[in-house]
Amino acid sequence: MQTRSALELDDIKKIAAAAEAEARKNNWAVTISIVDEGGHLLWLQRLDGAAPVSAHISPAKARTAALGRRESRVYEEVINGGRYSFLSAPTLEGMLEGGVPILKDGHCLGAVGVSGVKSTEDAQIARAGIAAIGL
Repeated sequence: MQTRSALELDDIKKIAAAAEAEARKNNWAVTISIVDEGGHLLWLQRLDGAAPVSAHISPAKARTAALGRRESRVYEEVINGGRYSFLSAPTLEGMLEGGVPILKDGHCLGAVGVSGVKSTEDAQIARAGIAAIGL
């Protein structure tokens, strides 16, 4: 039997605070979501001025990154590369850049999803959050 790490509430708060700080530093109004390894929502934070739809897109990006164990951008690239049939993949709704998995020792602990600005900026915010816990 394997022993592996898991996100704790303190980790989630650190990730959220660092992601929020990155967004505020750049004056970006976004929604930040954190999910566990199964894609279950642990945190949702919509900053002032973020579009209402971002509260749906952000957790979808996080779920996609957690369930796929890779950045959601990978799926966007596959689709943009012409594999349109991938749009029918079950349970993957957020196939846009901005979902970043939280990986430790080869295991996915969860993911951060961000929506509200350019996709590359969403991913930047997510990575800043994950960096706050040393990953």
